[in-house]
Amino acid sequence: MEKTAGQVTLLLNELKLGNKAALGRLIPLVYQELRSLAAHCLRAERIGHTLQPTALIHELYLRLVDQDRANWQDHAHFLAVAAQLMRRILVDYARARQASKRRGTAVEVDITAVELGGAEVSIEEVLSVDEALERLAQLDPQQTRIVELRYFAGLTVEETAEALGISARTVKRDWAMASAWLRTELSRRSTS
Repeated sequence: MEKTAGQVTLLLNELKLGNKAALGRLIPLVYQELRSLAAHCLRAERIGHTLQPTALIHELYLRLVDQDRANWQDHAHFLAVAAQLMRRILVDYARARQASKRRGTAVEVDITAVELGGAEVSIEEVLSVDEALERLAQLDPQQTRIVELRYFAGLTVEETAEALGISARTVKRDWAMASAWLRTELSRRSTS
């Protein structure tokens, strides 16, 4: 694993310097991790979701190729960015599906589902969480990143701490505060 981690770091440095060909060599090294991340992101999606983990990784690859100014710090940072991009892909996908239907009524979203292993999430729930996260990002960008990594990517407290370069205690504290804020925000929206 050490050799792979070193190779990942070298390839990330090449990407940082603008060598786009390095991405083609990087993806095979981290493919299983990306596949696990994609599977987790899709696990809570509705039954019959047409986007599969492989397709999500392919879409991720296309978005990574377009990253001109990525300042990759390390392997954990790369996975955190990948998780954020997967969230964006799923939200864009949900928006496209929603646009093809009539606007539904407000829905109640359970942000604690991540702690309980997750339940099926509707398109409306993904969009509601995304809108709430956009508002949270204005108040506290770090809490937003923690929610992205925990809720969308399914990372543990320790993995989230490593990806963000903060302590597990900070992750737990910010996760609790962000969850409470999101619960309030989402319940307010579902009753309006």
